[in-house]
Amino acid sequence: MGLEEQLPAGVLLGSVENILGYMRKASLWPATFGLACCAIEMMTTGAPRYDAARFGMEVFRASPRQADLMIVAGRVSQKMAPVLRQIYDQMPNPKWVLAMGVCASSGGMFNNYAIVQGVDHVVPVDMYLPGCPPRPEMLLDAFLKIHDQIQNMKLGAHKKELQAEQEAAALTAAPTIEMKGLLR
Repeated sequence: MGLEEQLPAGVLLGSVENILGYMRKASLWPATFGLACCAIEMMTTGAPRYDAARFGMEVFRASPRQADLMIVAGRVSQKMAPVLRQIYDQMPNPKWVLAMGVCASSGGMFNNYAIVQGVDHVVPVDMYLPGCPPRPEMLLDAFLKIHDQIQNMKLGAHKKELQAEQEAAALTAAPTIEMKGLLR
């Protein structure tokens, strides 16, 4: 016999972290940063057929000061990298970045001096979306995965403990050169 059975109908239980996580994930506003063919698929996701409004993301913001999520869709040139970083810096915290497409994730087929080989060299990336170009369904799935990250994000003292644990794990991790298996 738990506490849930003894409460009257209509009473909800939850922690402040759960409630704030739900509110954050339900009001995520993406910033448009469409650079190539992936931008067409990103625009399609906001259209009525796929309807990103179901997830509270119907308004793609042109101003970085009103956005929580930056979707980098397409290849990033060396000239565009400082602009991308400036827009990222202008976004309010907390902020998330989604690298959409293989060009944004790793430079794609453009392995040359003019294209940044992965947007993670410019801004920290929270989610990588593969594909050339990725379908709108894949972008919606990435939205849901980012929503899960936001919903389960720790706050306050819990967040500081988690950051300390992650930093300690990163400092004790083996260098990539020493790893065995598929990396070699």
